[in-house]
Amino acid sequence: MLRRKPTRLELKLDDIEEFEGVRKDLEGRKKQREEAEAAAGEEAAAAATALALGTEHKSREQLVNERIGYKPQPKAGGRAAHFGTFEF
Repeated sequence: MLRRKPTRLELKLDDIEEFEGVRKDLEGRKKQREEAEAAAGEEAAAAATALALGTEHKSREQLVNERIGYKPQPKAGGRAAHFGTFEF
């Protein structure tokens, strides 16, 4: 592999101005996103309070199962369900 001397980089005034502009733009977007999340968080808290005060009370396990889409099915009991229909 050939080895070469390091390239010298110079920071110019235009580069600094461009950096400042991009940084201000990103900070503005971040602030807007945080405000939107704060407003959404307040709405979610209000909805959670309404659910908590509602007539339908669910256990933590049921809430998690609904959130992840798990629908537990009861297993059929008895020997035949586990071992087939073997006759002894």
